[in-house]
Amino acid sequence: MPEYTIYHNPRCSKSRQTLALLEENGVAPEIVLYLETPLSAQQLKSLLSKLGIEARALLRKGEDAYKAEGLADTSLADEALVAAMAAHPKLIERPIVVKGDRAVLGRPPENVLDLL
Repeated sequence: MPEYTIYHNPRCSKSRQTLALLEENGVAPEIVLYLETPLSAQQLKSLLSKLGIEARALLRKGEDAYKAEGLADTSLADEALVAAMAAHPKLIERPIVVKGDRAVLGRPPENVLDLL
């Protein structure tokens, strides 16, 4: 099993740059195409814990589902935000790279160097 995992969207330039940076550093991560294989709420909670951030920080605010689901409402609990991301994977900021019990958001891609 690979030591690293990247939650990847090949259509996203930052995601492609992050994957290339990993590969340039000799890392062959497990690639999870999260739009094709959506994450469960439990998986998202685990990622948030590894990232050390609140659910709102992982939301892509420019997506149609963000507006349609009323996610700008700051009174929404993390549970509701996680449920929305599980139901609408496009809402998840990407890419996320995981190594063991740590994870980073590849924005900018150089953030992944912290895991190497």
